[in-house]
Amino acid sequence: MISEPSRHCTVEVQALPSRIGQVRRIVSAHLRYWHLDALIDHAALGVTELLTNVHRHAQPDKKCTVVVELLLDRLTVSVHDHDPRFPALDGPDPVGADADPYATSGRGLAIIEAVSESWGVRPQGTGKVVWFTLHAPALAVTAPPRPHAVHGATTDGPFAAAAFVPDDAPFGEPAESRRAHATARSAVAG
Repeated sequence: MISEPSRHCTVEVQALPSRIGQVRRIVSAHLRYWHLDALIDHAALGVTELLTNVHRHAQPDKKCTVVVELLLDRLTVSVHDHDPRFPALDGPDPVGADADPYATSGRGLAIIEAVSESWGVRPQGTGKVVWFTLHAPALAVTAPPRPHAVHGATTDGPFAAAAFVPDDAPFGEPAESRRAHATARSAVAG
């Protein structure tokens, strides 16, 4: 049984350098909204690396779909592109002793492996999906209903004594002064 609903975000984008930053901000905003601030840095870094790989290597085009999904305690970030070729995973370890310490590229999947709980590649349609997961901390218990929420008519309950306050009423005055201003104004207009 699933006790928490899944949360899902899908973004279709051209993996161009100018768009990668936008997608990173979209992912960050969703994680903030889901109260997963602790995952923002790793998720943003991972999605940047995946989109950079699409930009550099995917053929015939740079169109891709980024999916961010939270299901219980697991955040999955995936990028689906239209190139069926899997990333080259063989050869020397890009972060090992054989790596060029001055190389400026070629470490994307090693970075994803380092910051994620798990990652992988799978075929999908005419292309592939590269994904990674992050452990999500338990979500906070839903906040109890606020006592000032309005249910039903406003002629009873906490808003029974509410008065219309005109737009030109001065801000910063106590509520009684604003009500007096509104009452005086309606008496003059009446």
